[in-house]
Amino acid sequence: MATKTISIDMEAYRKLTRARLSPKDFFSQVIRRARWDEQVKTCGGILAAVPNMPVTDEAVLARLKAAQGTDSAPGDKRSRLV
Repeated sequence: MATKTISIDMEAYRKLTRARLSPKDFFSQVIRRARWDEQVKTCGGILAAVPNMPVTDEAVLARLKAAQGTDSAPGDKRSRLV
């Protein structure tokens, strides 16, 4: 069987390791068992979903607008690195 070498970061490596069913389980087996989202996410898909979304209550919109008014820009990041 042909093989291909890939590079992954340590977090991905740890996830693969935890997904093994036994120490003898190859990463190829783990990857084959994985469930991948086959549906491509596009703007068209989002627009098609909009008519099925619930309408937001006016009171919720008012609270969100008020919260945005109290939001302020973050301070200088360098001053927090102490």
